[in-house]
Amino acid sequence: MPWFRWLWLLHRWIGVTAGLVLLLTAATGFLLLVKKDYAWLQPPTVAGVPGPAAALRPLSEVYAAVFALGLPEFRSEEDIARIDFRPAKRVHKVISVHGHTEVQVCATTLRTSGPNPRRSDWLEQVHDGSFFGEVVHVWLMPAIALSLLYLGVSGYVMWLWPKVLRRRKRSLALTAGRI
Repeated sequence: MPWFRWLWLLHRWIGVTAGLVLLLTAATGFLLLVKKDYAWLQPPTVAGVPGPAAALRPLSEVYAAVFALGLPEFRSEEDIARIDFRPAKRVHKVISVHGHTEVQVCATTLRTSGPNPRRSDWLEQVHDGSFFGEVVHVWLMPAIALSLLYLGVSGYVMWLWPKVLRRRKRSLALTAGRI
């Protein structure tokens, strides 16, 4: 079987397989692009009380404000995945490791807002494959990326190769006609 036929068959089957993963990745990627526009994906950041940097409360007090809410998602420091600080808005976003829950805390008054669900975190895990397990995230997603690279290169080769052959044939015909 000629190399072009093998290239075409491999291109087709990799395209069918990678296409399924690409559809899921594209859909979640689109939702992640617009996550700040829709509160059901990611809660909007509330504005804290403005003030000088000296008025900012220490993290231990931020922890205490979150734990005082008595939420099952926030019982100890181990329940906190991360704390994102928004200096311009003077707000700490405290995100739980359980159920993608967020509580926002004013950095100066310790007033809390929430809990609110963060569906964008779940979408991010689906998008990068970590939702399906470490094997998918570490091995399958890079393999899909390499497959897409192969599809792009082989697609251009399959598109250009017939044009090259036609040009050669035409050139040979013109050369043969002159002799």
